[in-house]
Amino acid sequence: MKTHLLKRMTLCLAIFALTSAAYGQSQNRRATMTGTRGDRGKCTIEVNVDDVAEIEIAGEMGELHTLSGQPSGWVRFECSDPLPRNPTDFKFSGIDGRGRQTLIRDPRNNRGVAVIRIEDRNGGREGYTFDIEWRGYANNNSGRSGGFDDPRGPNNNNPAVARAVDACRDAVRQRAERDYGYRNLTFDRMGFENNRGANDTILGRFTFRRGLSQEEFEFSCSVNMNNGRIRNVQLRRY
Repeated sequence: MKTHLLKRMTLCLAIFALTSAAYGQSQNRRATMTGTRGDRGKCTIEVNVDDVAEIEIAGEMGELHTLSGQPSGWVRFECSDPLPRNPTDFKFSGIDGRGRQTLIRDPRNNRGVAVIRIEDRNGGREGYTFDIEWRGYANNNSGRSGGFDDPRGPNNNNPAVARAVDACRDAVRQRAERDYGYRNLTFDRMGFENNRGANDTILGRFTFRRGLSQEEFEFSCSVNMNNGRIRNVQLRRY
């Protein structure tokens, strides 16, 4: 009798452990950038879901949370641009999947974070694909004198601009990790300071999120536009 009871308890504990491992599991993923669309942007996300999951999109980062069922998994996360913190227009479109896909948090009133819930009650894994699209930015000036110009505007086909922006983003990531231990930054709009004759200073903002708390920073990069190298990087909390 005791042996039978012990076996049943062991089985229950094993099932509980497996269920707990699936519930609340999260997977982070950085978007693959496919080329800018100027003042418009789009991301296509594809995931596998067994029961219920939520996907958070902020900037160029995505976080997939398994709420119930077997662990969900990323298949594809492609964006033309990082999702800005305050787009002037936003659209969610469910493309494929047998269950329900719902936008439960709009980034325009959720500090730039879009949250999509997927519910698949039919048993077994199912692939889901959805798009998010946005247009424009609202009040995204850095607060420094002169503001800044979007590098994806009139110069969006200039290779030197693309190199400079990429180099600045990488340098900011390195400085944030070195000085604060921060990784997985979410970048807001980046642009050239427009009150200088030589557009060699890139300004922007980034956010670091840990759980429910977040830190917000402004940054500036002094860039050599001839070779795309960074001369100097400055970070400041705001």
